[in-house]
Amino acid sequence: MILAILSLLTVLIAQSGAWTPTVQTGLDVLAASNFTQLSGRKVIVLSNPTGVTASLDLGVDVMFRAEVDLAGVMGPEHGFRGTSQAGSGAGGTFIDPETSLTVYDAYNANTTTLVKFITESGADTVVFDIQDVGARFYTYTWAMYDTLVASTLCNTTFVVLDRPNPITGLSAFGPILNESYASYVGRRPIAQAHGMTAGELATMFVGEGWIQQTAAAFAGNGSSAKSVGDVKLQVIEMTGWERWMSWADTGLTWVMPSPNMASPITATLYPGTCMFEGTNLSEGRGTVRPFELLGSPFTNSTWSDAMRNLPNPIPNTSFRTACFAPTTSKWLGNTSCGIEVYVDLCSDGRCSDAGDSRGSHPYETFDPVHLGVSLLSTARRLFSSQSGNATSAFQWLYNGSNSSVYDVDVLSGGPLIREGIEAGMSPDEIKATWTPALEAWKSNVRAKYLMY
Repeated sequence: MILAILSLLTVLIAQSGAWTPTVQTGLDVLAASNFTQLSGRKVIVLSNPTGVTASLDLGVDVMFRAEVDLAGVMGPEHGFRGTSQAGSGAGGTFIDPETSLTVYDAYNANTTTLVKFITESGADTVVFDIQDVGARFYTYTWAMYDTLVASTLCNTTFVVLDRPNPITGLSAFGPILNESYASYVGRRPIAQAHGMTAGELATMFVGEGWIQQTAAAFAGNGSSAKSVGDVKLQVIEMTGWERWMSWADTGLTWVMPSPNMASPITATLYPGTCMFEGTNLSEGRGTVRPFELLGSPFTNSTWSDAMRNLPNPIPNTSFRTACFAPTTSKWLGNTSCGIEVYVDLCSDGRCSDAGDSRGSHPYETFDPVHLGVSLLSTARRLFSSQSGNATSAFQWLYNGSNSSVYDVDVLSGGPLIREGIEAGMSPDEIKATWTPALEAWKSNVRAKYLMY
């Protein structure tokens, strides 16, 4: 009987064809119209391997086959085809073997370079299609920002093909960026976990006048944007997406946005655990669980024990002592017994039965930044020493060669978190230092630009 039911299910699935996702991304909406919105336009695309249709065809390849007039491609961090590691693009300019299009390396490119790319390509339209992960310091957001500035200076249209925020769009968490710490991991004052889509962010960048200000400053017009011209922004919205949806609820297939963004769980933890990049502990790069595994050769089981026994336990999380030997990045080849972080917010990752924006929802209350602060402060307390030896004790790392700025301050948008930990403040007390500014930003800025 069971075999008969399974056989019937197999037949029904085969007859029904491929799984249809709940959500249509901006790319799928555009493709369904046979790219009519791009008709008559000469297009350069800023994208990477996440810019795929529901059937997992790369958008640039689909546009190429549909005979959209493509002028070239720009690749962000990790490159257009996603072959580069953190902190690098594909390098230089080359010809894409699949389409014979010119590919420009846009990672951390300055405005002059981006303007040159657009101008040389002859494009009158820039299309942005990259899956974001909801964290301010994920560089794709600022690749979009910088290219939107360049597009404005070139008087071209900028089209965002919107995609879901994989950690939902219900709320926002963490400090607001102090613009004294502006960098390629944060240009403007938004929350560390912003709870917005790429289309909403782009609309906010324009609505707050930030794109115009940056373009005007580059053009030598001071704070006046009058001679820069209007920003020609168009967002192709998703259909079917609601703010409460986890990634599993969208029905979309996860394509890793970057080599270490392994899963939606990784993305959920990333706004907090990425801050370990600013320490001499491994954030799990070079393992199968980046941003879930944390540690170094001098960490041990006391860390997981302490996290399990916090005075105010963090809901929906659990911890275990885990040993690993990174194959890349910090502590390469060295066995580290640190901690593995688990988060379980919805059954099987699906939140459809867990409440929505009108009621209780685990993603609405789970604060990944607070979790990150708890992990950092506990590690700092347990593994520091007076010797300051980077091979045997917790240390904050400086931002590159700049010995006056700490990397964690750049990531978290200011010194609040590090200084709070150094002062012996509890994670709850540290969170209270940024909460008023966060709530004001959510009410006065973010709320104006939510499209779904």
